[in-house]
Amino acid sequence: MPRIKVNGTELFYEDTGGSGETIVFSHGLLWNTSLFAPQVAALKGRYRCIAYDHRGQGQSADAHGSEIGMDLLTDDAVALVTALKLERVHFCGLSMGGFIGMRLAARHPQLVRSLILCETSADAEPTENVAKYRKLNFVARWLGLRFVSAKVMPILFGQTSLTDPGRAADKAAWKAQLDGNRRSIWRAVNGVINRRAVIDELPRIGAPTLVIVGDEDVATVPAKAERIAKAIPQARLVRIPKAGHSSTVEQPHAVNAAILDFLSSVG
Repeated sequence: MPRIKVNGTELFYEDTGGSGETIVFSHGLLWNTSLFAPQVAALKGRYRCIAYDHRGQGQSADAHGSEIGMDLLTDDAVALVTALKLERVHFCGLSMGGFIGMRLAARHPQLVRSLILCETSADAEPTENVAKYRKLNFVARWLGLRFVSAKVMPILFGQTSLTDPGRAADKAAWKAQLDGNRRSIWRAVNGVINRRAVIDELPRIGAPTLVIVGDEDVATVPAKAERIAKAIPQARLVRIPKAGHSSTVEQPHAVNAAILDFLSSVG
């Protein structure tokens, strides 16, 4: 799979090719391009789908310093879209990818044809979460994520998915993906914990916007999605039943249907 050198780093990306309009998929913290595998499979017949790994995650180059900030990741997204000579893209981001998508659409509107925001927030990390996340991050940095994955799984996935005996194989695969993160992931976690709010930038977003949230999401609760949808002019909000913070893999058919319906309305 290809890699591209942009903005002082090297990003891994997957590209289905094709002559359709382009959708760029930007994953959440602790994930990689596989977070959108069900969406790429459903959409690649109509759209060119590009999914990429953030610096310091997945198969992209590692990073340095104490954190990987959201502004830096936004600059990476701008550089990727520009280097690949893409026209205005449909940008789909989940959680961290949504943090980037909001900044991209507000600050670089010429690059964004439409915006899809999944399981994300325009606010800073809630104060009540910070100490807990810093403790988990400390352990992950020095011992590895496998030592905290049991505590992280209920943050990333809804109870319906975690308690369904028929999804034992899915849960094992999700945990393996989580445990497989490099120990340097702590820098990316710090970027999420320390991010600044962008709620005041959202009224500047002119691109058609779809906001998706799982009704079991405890990491960025549905009220966060409602706040985003109210702040972006004419944004559409869709709640996904029986989904948590990783709705794209927990309830892929419902997410795919929402995205396809939305994209069909974008002229």
